[in-house]
Amino acid sequence: MEVNLTLVVITAGLMGCGVYLLLERSLSRVLVGLVMIGNAVSLAFLVAGGPAGRAPIVEDGVTTGISDPLPQAMVLTAIVITLATTAFVLAMAYRSWQLNGHDDVQDDVEDATVRRLALRDATSDAYQATTSDYPGDDSSGDAGQAPEDDPVVALHDERGTT
Repeated sequence: MEVNLTLVVITAGLMGCGVYLLLERSLSRVLVGLVMIGNAVSLAFLVAGGPAGRAPIVEDGVTTGISDPLPQAMVLTAIVITLATTAFVLAMAYRSWQLNGHDDVQDDVEDATVRRLALRDATSDAYQATTSDYPGDDSSGDAGQAPEDDPVVALHDERGTT
């Protein structure tokens, strides 16, 4: 089977740019990234489907060179999913623009709490850690706590974010 290298490179480029844009804070960039990823997936399905063949209608019992209709059906499905996801993100971006005047995604209060607890390496009530859970523990009672001279903790203490 012969693969069109140009389509593979275009697919990889679209996928890479789409993932990069998807990781941005702005919902309009996320929207463009989703569209790029959707197009890359559609191209990937067509490349994986192989070369073009004859129509899948058999004439006189000859079955050689018939194209597979499954990749085309998968592309149609990917197009529908991309359209629905695009409509949803577009509605979210529009509503965010109406409420806030921008479409940047803000951090949740829960996200900030998790980040702060992770910097302190604090355990939650749901996970009752024992001193034997930490390798190299000397049972001094401060297992799992960040040392006072930790530069990350010191930086956050200076900023007052802990």
